[in-house]
Amino acid sequence: MRLFLRTTDRVFDEIEAYWKKECVQSAIGMVLIFVFLLGLASIALNRLGLIPAPLNTLIPRNYYYAINLAFVLLLTIEVVGLIFSVSRSISDSVGKQLEILSLILLRFSFKELVHFEGPIDPIGHWKPLLYIISNGLGALLIFTVLGLYYRLQPRIKSTISTTERSQFIAKKKLVSLLLLIIFLCMGSYGLYECIDQLSTFDFFEVFYNVLIFTDILMIFISLRYLPTFEAIFRNSGFALTTLLIRISLTSPPPYSAILGTGAAIYALGLTIAVNAFTRSVSDYRSPPEGKVQA
Repeated sequence: MRLFLRTTDRVFDEIEAYWKKECVQSAIGMVLIFVFLLGLASIALNRLGLIPAPLNTLIPRNYYYAINLAFVLLLTIEVVGLIFSVSRSISDSVGKQLEILSLILLRFSFKELVHFEGPIDPIGHWKPLLYIISNGLGALLIFTVLGLYYRLQPRIKSTISTTERSQFIAKKKLVSLLLLIIFLCMGSYGLYECIDQLSTFDFFEVFYNVLIFTDILMIFISLRYLPTFEAIFRNSGFALTTLLIRISLTSPPPYSAILGTGAAIYALGLTIAVNAFTRSVSDYRSPPEGKVQA
């Protein structure tokens, strides 16, 4: 088992290091620009009747769809960053989930633009305008709450040895690798449905379902190394935050923005509460000699 964990640990580190290379991130940025411009060009050609059948049925005729395409690709890239964050801590993972949620709400706002073909009539288009404002405001509130959330993250003391800490991190990296494999499988299936013109699969909603079970798994793994009540309560609360995010993704606007903002506020409140509790006990919970903090 230890050999297996060392192998997966090394594989994970190599994949993460490659992903974070400056040249790779630069290439990703270029791909985003290329996809956006290609989407605009394809839509323009289709509007002019220059795309032959049956390809013309796969390409929309509204320019705003190019924005949605670029945002989907951007969110997919952000999900990869989320997967890597799982290996660090549940709090980092939840923070990344909220970051992605704020981007999804912005994407929802841009998706409403497909209802506007000509001049915007506030009376005739009041519902899309309401959704644009609510989703945009929700994204802004989540962004603001996240700023406080990251500043207040506690460091819960744990009396585990250096060896145990390494094993704990290796197990989290193994979970991240499994999550990466699931991500690739889901992405491939979603691409297949997109090409086949099916619309029964929502990648981000299903992936957040997977994250709920991942958070629960991380709670059980952490019990071996962080058995304190405050650690268990915090990790369980973060799993509930993921559940609230998942519910917000399947809720109609403006409730999606309300629930998403509520999830961010809950995560912040949980952090504040755990901070207060941990500080009250940390004075007489010092690690024994020869131990380190996790």
